[in-house]
Amino acid sequence: MIISIPKEIKNNENRVAITPAGVKAFNQAGHQVLVQKSAGLGSGIEDNEYINAGASILETAKEVFNPAEMIMKVKEPLTSEYDLLRPGQILFTYFHFASSLELTQAMMKRKVICIAYETVQTEDGYLPLLAPMSEVAGKMAGHIAAYYLALPYGGRGVLMGGVPGVAPAKVVVVGGGTVGTNAAKVAAGIGANVTLLDISINRLKYLADVLPKNITLLISNQHNIEEEIKDADAVIGAVLIPGAKAPKLITEEMIKKMKPNSVIVDVAIDQGGCIETSRPTSHSDPVFKLHNVLHYCVTNMPGAFARTSTFALTNATLPYGLEIANKGYKKAIKENKALAKGLNVIDGKITYQPVAKAFKLKYYPVEEVNG
Repeated sequence: MIISIPKEIKNNENRVAITPAGVKAFNQAGHQVLVQKSAGLGSGIEDNEYINAGASILETAKEVFNPAEMIMKVKEPLTSEYDLLRPGQILFTYFHFASSLELTQAMMKRKVICIAYETVQTEDGYLPLLAPMSEVAGKMAGHIAAYYLALPYGGRGVLMGGVPGVAPAKVVVVGGGTVGTNAAKVAAGIGANVTLLDISINRLKYLADVLPKNITLLISNQHNIEEEIKDADAVIGAVLIPGAKAPKLITEEMIKKMKPNSVIVDVAIDQGGCIETSRPTSHSDPVFKLHNVLHYCVTNMPGAFARTSTFALTNATLPYGLEIANKGYKKAIKENKALAKGLNVIDGKITYQPVAKAFKLKYYPVEEVNG
């Protein structure tokens, strides 16, 4: 199989979909890897490292896309990349379809086989290809909240960990999954007073055993969220429903009651955001103020720590990419239930129910379309 790795073009997206070790693994399995020139530079990977691992370096995106049987990316294709895709190509990347009708319709129109990293899911509910980037984003969220609490950057001038005799910042984390757990760990590690909310009692019981004792665990409901964020210095949105649009758990009315110059980090923005006042931002223009609350809503947070993220991502995606290449996508999807859940669009049909539901489009079970 010909596997192509284009250079990412999203704002400040410096990750790349494969490392030299990944190239070597595909080569050893008998596959050809094409990498666009300079694709790895943002992650500290030189072209000659790919060449030494067995890849061919091509100059333009068109040269990389055109012969590909499978394209591995990091982020969803942007508008300028739509016309580079052709029917029957496998596109293996983060899509977050539920946050964009335009992207969904574009992929349906081009009849691309879209396998989304973020919805590959094992029987126990684990999201193996989302988890490493959620871990990075969660750890980042704690640092970002601490940074923007500084007065020169728009915050309240509250030091996250406080000092003896002065209270630390209060940080509220909504969602106790991978993002929320890592965000809470970092904020608590700096010394903040942290409250984490989640809807699952069992999850809270588990977190009670593994998280530091300066984290208060509460059941997530509208009343508790509203009460907690009223006096919060920073709020981190970490809610996820796999493949679906994030629920707006924090309303605009709640935001209006927050302290002046408090900070919001909405990590759920990839899936539309879990805060009603959020809108997507970029690394080059990361924040905006609304109702005197600073909002950070960057849609590709892990791109800021590209080298760490690229290697962590390839560690997770490579086994699945090899399975698709070795078996062909039809056989791989039939034999691997986790990979079958990653199939979102094929031959113009939506095969992931939360995406179809988000836009009131027809849903086709995978078994019906993967003949």
